Amino acid sequence: MTDFSSKIGWMLTPHIQEEAVVLDLFAGCGGLSLGFEAAGFRTIGYEMAESAVETYNRNLKGHCYNQFLEVGFEYPEADNIDIVIGGPPCQPFSRFGNQMGIDDARDGFPVFIDAVRRIRPRVFLFENVANILGRHKWYLELIVSELRRLGYCVEYRIVNAVDYGVPQNRERLICVGHKASFQFPRTEARRTTVEEAIGDLMYSYDENSKFLTPEQERYIAVYEEKSHCITPRDLHPDRPARTITCRNLAGATSDMQRVKLPDGRRRRIEVREAARLQSFPDWFEFCGTESRQFYQIGNAVPPLLAYKLAICLKQTYEMPIREQAEIREINTFQEQTLFDAVCV
Repeated sequence: MTDFSSKIGWMLTPHIQEEAVVLDLFAGCGGLSLGFEAAGFRTIGYEMAESAVETYNRNLKGHCYNQFLEVGFEYPEADNIDIVIGGPPCQPFSRFGNQMGIDDARDGFPVFIDAVRRIRPRVFLFENVANILGRHKWYLELIVSELRRLGYCVEYRIVNAVDYGVPQNRERLICVGHKASFQFPRTEARRTTVEEAIGDLMYSYDENSKFLTPEQERYIAVYEEKSHCITPRDLHPDRPARTITCRNLAGATSDMQRVKLPDGRRRRIEVREAARLQSFPDWFEFCGTESRQFYQIGNAVPPLLAYKLAICLKQTYEMPIREQAEIREINTFQEQTLFDAVCV
């Protein structure tokens, strides 16, 4: 166990203290919910992948329902929900996918907007890939416009998890809606390295370890030569990891997340190593096959980032109602250009 794993072990332990209830849509295995539970909130999750639901319910205090969500779904606990969060499926907007965006059947934003419209939470937050600000920016602007029409001030920003203590470069769009004011968490100058996260595990292996084949090694060598690659894409102990994804975890390919051992062989990282690089505590148990566990980890919001966002969202949520009303009144009478300058 490293100092990092010990720290997130106690920092991310759920301890419910707030009366506010958080609804987590497309909850996955609970990375976002874990951060909110560590910040004191009770959570309710909805997720369609059965193994991810099992993982959520094994580790978190709240309950996750195995449910495919559609526009018009009636949330049984709607009257008790104060905050809506979620990570609508990112495949429609990922640069590694077909980038069908709004035409992709997996697009979850209509469901998220519908939930906000029905529940009218005091605040909401969603996460998605940074590429949605690229060729799909028009769609993000449409989403934000719809949410503003519901009476929310909406702010979004690209954040990198590495700037918040996560030992991994992971750029994501974070969008927050509120009726008061919100400040994103302060970035940290110091970055957590791979060695600090998994230094006690990365050079060990056993009979179940998976190594790159000679063919994969040759392919990598040719690729690195043609692309003038100076630094191989292995995990380097003195720096954060590259982005953890389903693609480079679950598939034993030449792009897989790997450690170069002292004897020169490259080993695919294990589930616990991947989980730590995503800032999941060691006590967090994943359910399902190894492939399913890797998918859960690769799809998750890093819980440490989620925790720091939840702390900032708590300050917005707890702002006195009178103060919120005053801010809403001011915003109502501002011209639209000033409103955009303040809230975007």
